[in-house]
Amino acid sequence: MLNNRFMLVVVLVGLVGAAVGVEVLRDAVYGEPQPAESVLYVRSGDFLKRASLANASLLGDIYWIRTIQYYGGTRRSRQAGKRYDLMYPLLQIVTTLDPKFTVAYEFGAVFLAEKYPGGPGRPDLSIALLEKGLRADPLKWQYEQDLGFVYYWWLNDYRRAADAFRRGSEVPGAPVWMRSLAAVTYGKGGDRQTSRVLWRQLAQTAETEWLRNNAQLRLAQLDALEQIEQLERIVSEMARRMGAMPASWGALARAGWLRGVPLDPAGTPYVLDPRTGRVTVSTESKLYPLPTEPGAWIPPPPS
Repeated sequence: MLNNRFMLVVVLVGLVGAAVGVEVLRDAVYGEPQPAESVLYVRSGDFLKRASLANASLLGDIYWIRTIQYYGGTRRSRQAGKRYDLMYPLLQIVTTLDPKFTVAYEFGAVFLAEKYPGGPGRPDLSIALLEKGLRADPLKWQYEQDLGFVYYWWLNDYRRAADAFRRGSEVPGAPVWMRSLAAVTYGKGGDRQTSRVLWRQLAQTAETEWLRNNAQLRLAQLDALEQIEQLERIVSEMARRMGAMPASWGALARAGWLRGVPLDPAGTPYVLDPRTGRVTVSTESKLYPLPTEPGAWIPPPPS
């Protein structure tokens, strides 16, 4: 029995080596194959895992190299109508052969989500791959973080991104700043009530002063967002009644709409655009930029 298993491993390794040798020879004679010519002869990771016996992880490494080559070759190709059809099947094989192959899940998710022509533009498959990783290793909080990024950057689904960050923050051993990511993203997505709850919790439980101060800053930003909405309603109502946008805060104060120049929670005057009636925090404010403005979503550094 032992001899039979040994011989099977020898045959498998020999076949893999021969296949690699044939590909090297082919590339040397005919040049690199075009992406459209690529064919995946074995699509069942389960079959390969059974056939490889104790060498599944080694075979997973080989298929991972093949995946990188396929992705890189397709991305560099100038062929019209190039396709990435084999990306997901290859990644499925890799992660079936080695269910704990962290790099394949994390990098593979990025490869799949990249917009065409830089990638297949399939964030849905990125999510499926990362969820497979979580089933294999539920304590891998990094996969929840990666899921959050996919939802955030490629799908603009802030609620689901925040949910992923929050789930990751609840995994034993996850860094405390994962809760920060969830709170910021809830705010970005308009769910301020949930964002406040998370920020308050972080402000009360964070072990480092930086994180406590950051939580207080984010709470002040949420206050500013609510104040801005109220101020814009006042500006809009005055413009409706007077037939023109107010030129300044002073004009609103003289008309009795405000008591003076409104200040944000950090003590800096708000900025009023007299053309549009839009209210923003000043670039000089400690609260700038707010979570709804470009450049605001920056993950806090680990403590």
